[in-house]
Amino acid sequence: MNSPEILPDYAIQLKGLQKIYAAKGKMEEKHALKGVNLNIPRGSIFGLLGPNGAGKSTLINIVSGLVNKTAGEVNVWNYDLDKNPREVAAALGVVPQEINMDPFFTPRESMELTAGFFGVPKGERRSDEILEALGLGDKKDAYVRQLSGGMKRRLMVAKAMVHAPPILILDEPTAGVDVELRRQLWEYVKELHARGTTIVLTTHYLEEAQEMCDQIAIINHGEVIACEGTETLLSRMDRKKLIVQPEEAISNIPESIKGLNIERRIDGALVVTYRANETRVMDLLNQIRESGVRIKDLATEEADLEDVFVSMTTDA
Repeated sequence: MNSPEILPDYAIQLKGLQKIYAAKGKMEEKHALKGVNLNIPRGSIFGLLGPNGAGKSTLINIVSGLVNKTAGEVNVWNYDLDKNPREVAAALGVVPQEINMDPFFTPRESMELTAGFFGVPKGERRSDEILEALGLGDKKDAYVRQLSGGMKRRLMVAKAMVHAPPILILDEPTAGVDVELRRQLWEYVKELHARGTTIVLTTHYLEEAQEMCDQIAIINHGEVIACEGTETLLSRMDRKKLIVQPEEAISNIPESIKGLNIERRIDGALVVTYRANETRVMDLLNQIRESGVRIKDLATEEADLEDVFVSMTTDA
């Protein structure tokens, strides 16, 4: 890897990245990626979000050398993928969505085999340390086939880190993992990040992305439609919610306020969704009072990442 004096500003840089799949038996082609430009800062936790089929996995598979690009440039840790594929592979630890490992190996054997593939000298291997950090220390000598799905997923993270890569790519790492295992996994990821590892994350758990990532790109139909700091991205959505708790339970929303974007929750609260730059809270409260609803309590909620995601991908 590069010496400390010449560490790159960006862990991954993509320029004009395209991937076109020829449809079998048909004339048309599928454009999975349409000239993607993306700069992922070194040392960041970077979220790559998008609906199913948006192009996230294709992008990750190209960067990790599993899929050939149609056009464009891929630069990883200052190495060009076309010119230095081995150096790019050494700079990456990739945890794919699919669980794929030999069921007749033990976790420790699996770790040692992977370390051997990357040429890690035996005296520098940290297999036991990594397994312990991921809560697999007591399972290191069990067969992989005896592990639960969540444990197998954590083992995949462990295998991705055997050669201490500066970049860790996590493709849906917590899919099918219970709450406790998810917590342990994120604690370890945060430790890696604190040591300087760049984390690239795709997830369908948007609350995870909002909590973990300091920068997020949203990809849709093979194009990056947003790439900003998480807080900046959230601030682009001025949608808020006014939550009104009536003094007395109401069974139906009054006709005079049905024109508002309003819904009644199971607990009896009325929730009005509005845009802060178009509507004043006092005007909403006056309308609700005039409808005959007596207000016991109220609160407001800011938009979250799910609101931003749905809005942007739906508009696109």
